[in-house]
Amino acid sequence: MVSTMDFIASLEHNRHGVLSQQKVMQSDNKLVNQYNSGFEYGVKHILSPKSGLLNDILISSLEISFSEIEELLKLGSIYLEGRRTRENQEILEGAYVRVHTKPRRFPANDYHWEERIVYRDENFVVVNKPAALPVHPSVDNCLENLQAYLSTHLQQEVLVTHRLDLPTSGLLVLARNREFLALFNRLLATRGVKKFYRARVQGRKLQPGLLTHYMEPSPRAPKNVSLQAQPAWQECQLRILTATDFAEENEQEVTIELLTGRTHQIRAQLSALGAPICGDIMYGAAKKYGLEQIDLEAETLEFLDFKFTTKRS
Repeated sequence: MVSTMDFIASLEHNRHGVLSQQKVMQSDNKLVNQYNSGFEYGVKHILSPKSGLLNDILISSLEISFSEIEELLKLGSIYLEGRRTRENQEILEGAYVRVHTKPRRFPANDYHWEERIVYRDENFVVVNKPAALPVHPSVDNCLENLQAYLSTHLQQEVLVTHRLDLPTSGLLVLARNREFLALFNRLLATRGVKKFYRARVQGRKLQPGLLTHYMEPSPRAPKNVSLQAQPAWQECQLRILTATDFAEENEQEVTIELLTGRTHQIRAQLSALGAPICGDIMYGAAKKYGLEQIDLEAETLEFLDFKFTTKRS
């Protein structure tokens, strides 16, 4: 398998601009797929034709404006020699630059964070995450996310301890120092953190009880789960605590204790039982919201002597 940097180095003689798909086709199939996908999603790979300022090199190599380059730098959508850069700087002839020209955008920082902060002390903060906002930076956007917004609000970097899917809302713990981050990671590893969710689902098929599935080990979504154990597939367990029928809407509201924390676990398990979460188009539900939002909320968190909830008493 040819490494990405070896592949780029092999194109050193082609310094005059953006790597062409025809040139990419000379590499192996995996790199072909990688780079073709990159062009499809607006990812441009450049070997700088000369030394100079990064902005000037990109303007001469790509059909984008100075203001667009400034915005991409601000978002963290440009990488120099494999590292994200957010500053215009001098680069050398032959430098490898990757530009995400079509970064995925998320809601601006218009949230009232004081109203969303459930608890804070010197070690951690608990926040009620809004739907449609990612928890942490993405490969093409390091600005529009909860971690960045909350760090700005608190005037202190906060550290991600666990995650919620983009369309999921609810309680999230962020560390204010690395000592608490290590402690919380240990609690997660030893199941010392209890997580309870509220979900509204299509149909009225669910009953209280333990659900066990096995998830295919794949980075792609939607996730594939099976009731039958298979080699290397990860066990997924949750317990439905209550199920309330809404006959008129042909929906149910369920409360869930999450026992394992796989990516998209609740969404995949409920969908596999024919009860996708309302609004979860990825897992077979009808479209319900304009934003990336589903009826899934991290409602209660318990760890050590703490208990936090979004429930109104």
